[in-house]
Amino acid sequence: MNTKEERAYWSKRYQERLTGWDIGYPSTPIKSYVDQLEDKQIKILIPGAGNAYEAEYLFKQGFKNTYIIDIAEEPLSAFRKRVADFPEEHLILGNFFEHADQYELIIEQTFFCSFPPTHENRDLYFKTMAKLLQPSGKLVGLWFDIPLSGDMIKRPFGGNRAMYIDFAKPYLSLVSLEPCYNSIPPRANKELFGIFQKTD
Repeated sequence: MNTKEERAYWSKRYQERLTGWDIGYPSTPIKSYVDQLEDKQIKILIPGAGNAYEAEYLFKQGFKNTYIIDIAEEPLSAFRKRVADFPEEHLILGNFFEHADQYELIIEQTFFCSFPPTHENRDLYFKTMAKLLQPSGKLVGLWFDIPLSGDMIKRPFGGNRAMYIDFAKPYLSLVSLEPCYNSIPPRANKELFGIFQKTD
């Protein structure tokens, strides 16, 4: 995936305020998941974080080992202003697919649906997730349960349960992936909440 092209695309979207995915607060399913986590020392990554309301919520709940990565500078700058005490070194400007570190938890929130849905990209997504997870680490979050239109330009790109499981299978074990019961109203019946785990 071309970093320069993707950065230019997303920077333009933020500059022109074409951010229809931005709901302005942490999504209910992820907030509910976070609320039941007990170990606040775990190392967490949110890729393609955008304005990262989930990261802000985590940080304010005491999860100080939370990291954000985004390919565009604009949302990171906005986050710095909004959450002034968030550690600068936890804000990563970069391409997720080139990132190198390890985490105990990675949170998926409208990232998978944001890049062109080629077989290569979708396989690389799960391969990279596995690389970035520590043994027993978890990939948790939301995936759209909407058809792929065949359009390689208009985002968000869809998918379905069987497809996600198939792409994940070489790299991560399925814990659960089911229709989301507490989606925000505009996404009701269009999301799956899932947990995948690295077992080796």
